[in-house]
Amino acid sequence: MSRVAVVTGGTRGIGASISEELHKAGYKVAATYFGNDKAATEFTTRTGIAHFKFDVGDFKACHEGMGRIQAALGPVDVLVNNAGITRDAFLHKMTPESWSEVIHTNLNSLFNMSRSVIEGMRERGYGRIINISSINGQSGQVGQTNYSAAKAGVIGFTKALAHESAAKGITVNAIAPGYIDTDMVRAVPPEVLDKIVAKIPAKRLGTPAEIAHMVVFLASEKAGFANGATFTLNGGQYLT
Repeated sequence: MSRVAVVTGGTRGIGASISEELHKAGYKVAATYFGNDKAATEFTTRTGIAHFKFDVGDFKACHEGMGRIQAALGPVDVLVNNAGITRDAFLHKMTPESWSEVIHTNLNSLFNMSRSVIEGMRERGYGRIINISSINGQSGQVGQTNYSAAKAGVIGFTKALAHESAAKGITVNAIAPGYIDTDMVRAVPPEVLDKIVAKIPAKRLGTPAEIAHMVVFLASEKAGFANGATFTLNGGQYLT
């Protein structure tokens, strides 16, 4: 029987690529989203992957949403916490709302979603949780105290949950992408993007598929001894 995988923010950008690669690998995939109905509908029409709309920053919404997913597909074996937003500003100009919105979506969602699957994974003695962090959670970034704090928190969350869960057959790992060729990155002014690429030793942006392939490996039974790790995929831009 195919294992069930849930990808948050799974209908666009890196998340869409992750959903598609897991689907190709034989998983029954549920892609969650919250903002863009048109993109979600187009994604499902193109791929055949089911989409489910709820706010991953809201604990009750996650509980209800995951109930719908499991009723449709079965118990969740793989959770990919990918959903993320940016609300960039220098700290002396950042509003409390911009801080809270980023923490809500990028960090609180890990608790909400992981809490909804961890008991079942422990009971079944198997699970894979893969959290998408960022190069900016490792190195910091100007204008992103909110985003960098949330993505650094992802790494700490990953390590702690890995310690708690390893004896139950559950692995918890993080991936920290560098600058990836998505609509969000392409929206950066060309002169700024050129400067970013110039600092990447590989001299190019990464591709969503390169992140997705790592997710597929970490989701597999072959990755059972990889636990509590953060995999940096940034073209050599930041080495830890």
